[in-house]
Amino acid sequence: MATKVVTLEELREHQTKQSIWVLLNGKVYDVTKFIDEHPGGDEVILSEAGKDATEAFEDVGHSDEARALLPGMLVGEFEKGANELKAKTYQSTAAAAAMENAVQQTSNVFYFVPLAALAAYFAWRFYY
Repeated sequence: MATKVVTLEELREHQTKQSIWVLLNGKVYDVTKFIDEHPGGDEVILSEAGKDATEAFEDVGHSDEARALLPGMLVGEFEKGANELKAKTYQSTAAAAAMENAVQQTSNVFYFVPLAALAAYFAWRFYY
């Protein structure tokens, strides 16, 4: 039996709660029926719907039981141009990481500046 080849456009068409497809390790899965049973909640799956969810799936460390459910949800293989999707996913992940880094650095400044001012005030009160 020939495996269906899913294009990027087809994958992106399935991003709603009524029809959710995700890409995992080059294969496309229809996880629509599983969304209500997902232990992490439906928001987790919906955030990865219609795109490459491999990194998110692997980062969580799913059990063997979870992986055993996948063959029953298989839609088909992703088109050979998967590198384009991975490059876009990497760029968006890199942008998100850069934004998170900027937020952390800014929040560190807002944390240490008041503490330094408070320490300077108490040092001034103690010595003068």
